[in-house]
Amino acid sequence: MGRRETVKRIAAITAVVLAAATGVWAQGAPRSGAGRPARDELFKMIDAYIVSNLQESLSLTDEQFVKLLPLVKKLHATRRDFVQRRRETIGEMRRLLESGTATELRIGELLKVLKAREMDEPLAMRRDADAVDALLSPLQQAKLRILEARVEQRLRELAKRSVGQGAGGRPQRDAPAALDTDLP
Repeated sequence: MGRRETVKRIAAITAVVLAAATGVWAQGAPRSGAGRPARDELFKMIDAYIVSNLQESLSLTDEQFVKLLPLVKKLHATRRDFVQRRRETIGEMRRLLESGTATELRIGELLKVLKAREMDEPLAMRRDADAVDALLSPLQQAKLRILEARVEQRLRELAKRSVGQGAGGRPQRDAPAALDTDLP
């Protein structure tokens, strides 16, 4: 596949993933039946995009790709798991404080849990990132970081754009207040 076809393929995949992501954010991330946000679907799409571009973007051999794929998936799953658990803990503290049922003991317990997670996260992330890096040359490591940064930047742009829109893509009058709804 030539460079031109590769660029067209990446652009097409990006357009599909980002169009779907825009739809998820514009809907206000409704909750699924399991109580998890529709963001899970978005994360699956993001993973699919990264996986579909991984081998070519990093110039991986088939052997490297087979070994790297589960490690990259694990790295991303670890990252999302920590974010989700942190949101849940902060959300529980917020609910307790807002309802007036918060006690020093319960909030103290939740803070301990939160602090422990905040200590564990960098270690787990470093462990998973080191496992990925061990399979890659320095050039491939840089290419991976750039691929991930490009995806993160595009997602931030989509999130920023969707903050000013309500369900159905209608503009909201009070965009800063919309930011408050994203907090756990």
